[in-house]
Amino acid sequence: MDSISVGKFVATFGVEGELVLLHALGKKTDLSGVKYILIEDKTGQKLPYFIQQARGKNHQETYVKLEGIVTKEAAQTLTRKAVWLSVADFEQHVAASSTIALLGFTMLEDKQPIGEIVEVIEQPHQVLCTVKVGQKEALVPLHAESLVSINRKLKQVHVSLPHGLLDIYLNP
Repeated sequence: MDSISVGKFVATFGVEGELVLLHALGKKTDLSGVKYILIEDKTGQKLPYFIQQARGKNHQETYVKLEGIVTKEAAQTLTRKAVWLSVADFEQHVAASSTIALLGFTMLEDKQPIGEIVEVIEQPHQVLCTVKVGQKEALVPLHAESLVSINRKLKQVHVSLPHGLLDIYLNP
């Protein structure tokens, strides 16, 4: 994993090509030190765009001005596009309390490893984690009943899963 999806452009701002980035980094950020972002095109390829300026609006939104994007119309072509950061930039800007910070953690049940968390999906009442179990992926819910603990130092998420949940994915 060389880059991590952090959100998407949701709107333009002003008439000089600024964009509003809706992100899941969990804190207000101006993306200081980030030289470029990656934007997914129609074919799924990630193309680099250099940041001219960025300023935090709140803990979910950042205004971003990209090099070469100088009009509102040019910026409009990038709205609804996924935005990716390099792993190093992601680790520098993500809040430790953010659910997206769980990417790369190992999920364990009864001290036995289940697999690596490769995707985090936030929903209103729970967080769903896509966990790589061998060659397969399983969706594992994290909520009050299933989450036992999180050890950020060891990058581990301890869970107590309903009986048979993983069997649905591993033995279809």
